[in-house]
Amino acid sequence: MFSLILAESSLELVPQELKNHPSVISHARKLGKVPSKILLDNSWHFAAMKGITNELKRGRPDLVHFSILESTTIPLFLKNKMNLYVHTIDDKVIRFSNDVHIPKSYHRFQGLIEKLFQEKKITSNNNELLSIKEQSFSELLNSINPSQTIGLSTVGMSTSYEKLASEIDQDTCVVVGGFQKSHFSESITKSFSKIYSVGNESFEGHTVVSRILYEYEKTIFM
Repeated sequence: MFSLILAESSLELVPQELKNHPSVISHARKLGKVPSKILLDNSWHFAAMKGITNELKRGRPDLVHFSILESTTIPLFLKNKMNLYVHTIDDKVIRFSNDVHIPKSYHRFQGLIEKLFQEKKITSNNNELLSIKEQSFSELLNSINPSQTIGLSTVGMSTSYEKLASEIDQDTCVVVGGFQKSHFSESITKSFSKIYSVGNESFEGHTVVSRILYEYEKTIFM
């Protein structure tokens, strides 16, 4: 089945080294939660995040939320023609059931993901909707075992969404960065069969996700 991975995504709980920072404590207090059990969010934790490792790739769960919504509310996903995986910056992988309905409200999404990090899975009527486990990108890719892995990056070879979609089949895995800025780490880039840059401008991940999924849908349903 066609697979989409949001790699090195900006989705993590506040790390131990930041949990005692005043901005984190203040935000957690407003939420009525423990500092180490809330999502790291640059909007609130900017001061705490200055100078941390991979700073540009962290603290934007809202962007990951957008990409997940773009991926799980379309015919391709709802008709069980694709699998979605979110690989996080700290090597965790979230899997999505085709029955899942991701909240459109960011605050509800935030609560859902924080619960997932704590409980490891979200179920409804004995059906597992979401699950998370420790897994590296290479381990995830090995479990998918695609015929080809295509990475999308501004440093890739230029192509169009239409041409890219024509190269995709049901055994392809497409990888989009789940972060705001920067590039894939070398360990991820070396896993790509091909790496492309789509369009003439740099767009946010959720825009790239929506456009490539739509073009691929056209090859299947239209």
